[in-house]
Amino acid sequence: MSRQAIARRIRKMIEDGELEESGRSRFRKLALKTTERRVWNLTLQGLDETIAWRETVAPAVSDLPENVRAIWMTGFTEMVNNAIDHSGGASVDLVFARTAIDASLSIKDNGEGIFRRIQRLAGYYDPREALLDLAKGKFTTDPERHSGEGIFFTSRAFDKFYILSGDLFFTHHHDADWLLDHDHGAVSGTLVHLNLLNDTERTMRAVYAEFSDPNSLDFSKTVVPVRLARHEGEKLVSRSQAKRLVARFEMFRTVYLDFTGVAEIGQAFADEVFRVFAAAHPEVSLTVVNAVSDVQDMIVRATAPRE
Repeated sequence: MSRQAIARRIRKMIEDGELEESGRSRFRKLALKTTERRVWNLTLQGLDETIAWRETVAPAVSDLPENVRAIWMTGFTEMVNNAIDHSGGASVDLVFARTAIDASLSIKDNGEGIFRRIQRLAGYYDPREALLDLAKGKFTTDPERHSGEGIFFTSRAFDKFYILSGDLFFTHHHDADWLLDHDHGAVSGTLVHLNLLNDTERTMRAVYAEFSDPNSLDFSKTVVPVRLARHEGEKLVSRSQAKRLVARFEMFRTVYLDFTGVAEIGQAFADEVFRVFAAAHPEVSLTVVNAVSDVQDMIVRATAPRE
């Protein structure tokens, strides 16, 4: 597209109210204009997430394609149900905003906070250990009523997804990795933010299929960011770190170990994952992705035949 065509398109979007501008001349800034904004406060006791969906966000996305509405309904009901069943809070605030190209929803409860809750119930030393569990999927503090799949699939259905609770920020952008950020201010309760393009071609069926066995359709694959197994400033060298990483891997048939951001691993760590766990669970396929040469060399060393 030529610069002239881009300029014409920008002018048209400004005239149609899709873009708003601020500043003057070369300091002018353009931003997508919020065309719709709605806010709700809901009492959690006795709340039905499906009825809440019908009475709040559903009308605001009713003109969008069916696949987009399905993603919004899934994300809304999964995250609001989590607040109902797990937060321990009294209410939840919903903030929905829409522009010409996308829509976003923030869901904030006033409960204990997701990472602190997982730390308390799982007996973890640090709430950061909860991030690794959420990234794997199939983790729940209430297995009688929940499968532990809601956050995993919701995070992969939306273009942008993040959870902010306490001083921990956990995010997943579609086609990008999980990240951990310490720079956000502490937030009480749990805030979940969802963002989706209005014309996305993604479907919930495709999201489920990506991580499912084609024969049984069960949730059998996962992608695990290995760097979440370490605390800030640490290197991945110990067997205890490796055991935290591989915990619950036996619930999957295929595990992709994403080594993005990991420059090296220790012998004991590699041995525990690629020899000890692999030997104990031959039914689980471990696939390494995005590993630098130093990491690959240590994995080869751990899996080499012993004389």
